Amino acid sequence: MKATQRTVRLDLAEPLRISRSTMAARDAVWLTVEHAGLRGHGEAVTSVYYGLDADTLGRLLAAVATDLPRFRDPESALDALRAGELAGEDTPPAVTAAVEAALLDLAGKRAGSPVHRLLGAATAPVAATARTIGITPPVRAAAEARCLTASGFEVIKVKAGAPDPEEDVERVRVIRDAAPRARLLLDPNGAWTTDQADALLPRFAELGVEAVEQPLAPGDPEALVALAARSPLPVIADEDAVSLEDARRLAGRVHGVNVKLAKCGGVHAALRIAEAIDGSGTALMLGCLTASSLGLAPAVHLADRARWADLDGHLLLAHDPWTGIGGTDGFVRASELPGLGVRRSPGEETA
Repeated sequence: MKATQRTVRLDLAEPLRISRSTMAARDAVWLTVEHAGLRGHGEAVTSVYYGLDADTLGRLLAAVATDLPRFRDPESALDALRAGELAGEDTPPAVTAAVEAALLDLAGKRAGSPVHRLLGAATAPVAATARTIGITPPVRAAAEARCLTASGFEVIKVKAGAPDPEEDVERVRVIRDAAPRARLLLDPNGAWTTDQADALLPRFAELGVEAVEQPLAPGDPEALVALAARSPLPVIADEDAVSLEDARRLAGRVHGVNVKLAKCGGVHAALRIAEAIDGSGTALMLGCLTASSLGLAPAVHLADRARWADLDGHLLLAHDPWTGIGGTDGFVRASELPGLGVRRSPGEETA
């Protein structure tokens, strides 16, 4: 097997403001693994929060790629990756996830099978995905909500954590008025103090918010657990739920954990987390970073296993260089094509 990589710029259709930052673009590094005339693709995206820039991602992906030729096929490389024998313990989860995605894509193409079948699902997963509205003026938020529901979106995720919490309340209120039947999720990205959360969550419950992600700053999961015990809304851990060990500690103590493949280390790691929380009363949320359809596709093949799917990262882009998972009508769909089932968008270079 041999591997190549390419770095591309992903511009957002408009800047996305959350409590800790505003993002207008990010870089993506594409890893391509070739074997016996077939190619598998994976994507890792830069993240200020996780301390990963394009150069770092490229260097780390290249380090793993240099070890691939010693494996006879992608299946044996996948086994080694999952056993910790291909990528070292210090390899960031985003890199491991991208390598795994490329190998899964290649293994599926070799088997003539979509990835979800390799993972044991008989039918292609379909899930209603949340669509994110950032911290934006209420008038604009209401207009976005009307457009989204008109397009078929049933779930809207509202970013919170503005300097004035009343702005968050007003944003949710106008979105609720504009989209009365939509399921609303709230995500302050850890911006609130415990006192603020105690004061605000009952008000958001009255507005019909379904659940709240990571209302408190990460780093004190016990505070999040205590808040979940008294919250009028289900509390989903995100930044405090990174690893399998985190999920095990939180199982049965919060209402949900947000699993992002780039955060936990890929499909296999996500499945282990899902197994660890199964039956505990803690539900699975599948999330994502802003990325192309290539970056989102592995999670879409798991989407039927989650109570909440927040897989709209590709929909935030000005131009998605890959296609194959849908989403513009509010639903993401895994392809029945072999592998991840994504392909380059019309007008793009053939992959």
